[in-house]
Amino acid sequence: MGYNSFEDLDVWKRACRLAVEIYESLRKCKDYGLKDQMTRSVVSIASNIAEGAERNSGTEYIRFLHIAKGSAAELRTQVYIAQQIGIYKSSKAFEFINELKEISAMLQGLIKSLSSKT
Repeated sequence: MGYNSFEDLDVWKRACRLAVEIYESLRKCKDYGLKDQMTRSVVSIASNIAEGAERNSGTEYIRFLHIAKGSAAELRTQVYIAQQIGIYKSSKAFEFINELKEISAMLQGLIKSLSSKT
């Protein structure tokens, strides 16, 4: 089953929701370096899904999905660090990490599906 736009993709919707949650959770964070890095990483996930989907090449789309997946791994690392330094409680970090793992799995499934068509 195809889609008309990246806005139809559940993985893009979840990545956008996660971006909003990360931004909200860091609203009062005074560690501006980590905060900046985390917000850049989370925005990169949804942005690369969208950019890849708008390319007129399956190969390019897959490349951007790999970048999105890398950004998800980068953010997972940053969440672990944020937990260690006391920005997040363990329960909040666990919630974000699980969502990032699910998004990564969804991206991998999309990559696999697209790879079989190219």
